[in-house]
Amino acid sequence: MTNAITQFPTLESVTRPTVDTAAAAYYLNRRPQTLRCWAVYQDGAVNPIRISGRLAWPVADIKRVLGVA
Repeated sequence: MTNAITQFPTLESVTRPTVDTAAAAYYLNRRPQTLRCWAVYQDGAVNPIRISGRLAWPVADIKRVLGVA
């Protein structure tokens, strides 16, 4: 089993504009299924964009919600 600390870099070091659901859930301290519900009902703290049918979570929005520069 992979340790989450080694699997995901710190949020401050992420340079990509979006992250996948697993990473977003880790940074937001939520379960991935919670984020999928946010996507379906469009009522979460962060709204994803869809890229080829997959969910992509904007890093800038995650940082805004968490109060990180």
